Amino acid sequence: MDKLTKFFTNLMRKYLPDPFVFAIGLTILTLILAVVIEGREIVQSITDWGSGFWNLLAFTTQMAVILAMGYVLASAPIVDRFLNKLVSTVRTPRMAIVVATLVGGIGSYLNWGFGLVIGGIVAKKLALRVKGVHYPLIIAAAYSGFTLYGLGLSASIPILISTPGHPLEKEMGIVPLSDTIFSTPMLLTSLVILITLPILNTLLIPKKKEEIIEINPVLVAEQQTAVTNILGENTFANKLNNSRLLSYIIGLIGIIYIVVYFYNGGSIDLNLVNFIILFLGIILLGTPAKYIASLNEGIKTISGIILQYPFYAGIMAIMASSGLVDSIAKVFVDVSSAESLPFWGLISSFVINFFAPSAGGHWVVQGPFMIDAAKELGASISQTSMSVMLGNAWNDLVQPFWILPALALSRLQLKDVMGYLVVIMIWIGIVYSVSVLLWGYLG
Repeated sequence: MDKLTKFFTNLMRKYLPDPFVFAIGLTILTLILAVVIEGREIVQSITDWGSGFWNLLAFTTQMAVILAMGYVLASAPIVDRFLNKLVSTVRTPRMAIVVATLVGGIGSYLNWGFGLVIGGIVAKKLALRVKGVHYPLIIAAAYSGFTLYGLGLSASIPILISTPGHPLEKEMGIVPLSDTIFSTPMLLTSLVILITLPILNTLLIPKKKEEIIEINPVLVAEQQTAVTNILGENTFANKLNNSRLLSYIIGLIGIIYIVVYFYNGGSIDLNLVNFIILFLGIILLGTPAKYIASLNEGIKTISGIILQYPFYAGIMAIMASSGLVDSIAKVFVDVSSAESLPFWGLISSFVINFFAPSAGGHWVVQGPFMIDAAKELGASISQTSMSVMLGNAWNDLVQPFWILPALALSRLQLKDVMGYLVVIMIWIGIVYSVSVLLWGYLG
């Protein structure tokens, strides 16, 4: 295991570029594929790219909000004390890796945005507290749990197709969650990952002490200083800035809205999650000034998202307009049977997710083709749909689109963590493949 990890880590450090460079390269590759494979004119493909460039703008904003304000919520004194109490029980680097993996995994199972934030924050705290923790590995371990979102309560595709009025309802009907994320095979898959992933991550710890890279505490001290220096002069304006009463009043207004929203039958979506995180943070931080100071630090985690997500929106537009998604899926569907279609759906989804890493957008372009194939072959629609979700969650382990928040929180580079994530990806691929094959053949 140590040799395998070193091989991929050294490979990534030598050849893996910055995530933004990766996005540029993927854009160029998609344009070439659209021209060569689909016969799309280059000017038309560039037009498709530009027309779709801002298609993820609303989602980009939602992601930026959940990550920046999630960071603020996690830094609130009461939350910070809870997290400190959690990590205070950890004594060894091996246990630190286990805890970081479980926090990231369970958090992502409950809500993918929450898992992305809380996993990275806990990993950072553990790296500071426990001597001898290999910092790149613990960040990778916390992020590895993100794959569980595809099996969890915020899995985009299963939740979408279980909702009346979803875009493909006429073609596939309503698929209840009991047939997807809450089915016995998927619950067992979640359990297998929760048990095996922490064990795998501990096996990736470097054997030689000189290879251990610990966190630089100076960076954390700089962040804490920036957050605490907020009182200013004793003026009327600063008294308002540091007023607990103002925070509590606006926080109460937000809570009243949330209660009324649920009372009227409202459902949880990403906007509501962001709303809850925002107003809980305002209340728990105590004053407007403290909230702004903490938010200024949280905003540093979203620069990569704001820059790169539009590029992926453009890539997805090329994929959809040119027919590349259908061509890639067709390669795998053509060798499928009713029993094996979920497996090949998993593989094709893994490939497509490099170009369309947002599960919702991914489903829009791949979903119709996969559902038609399932109906033609007599395959299970619920299994086929879930396989696309799992392929998406599997590929997310090595897709820079989602690693950006973890890198921003940790201040590491992509090449520092990717070697470990490639090894983890191999294991998760085995688990998902066995799961969908058994599900497809045994029912």
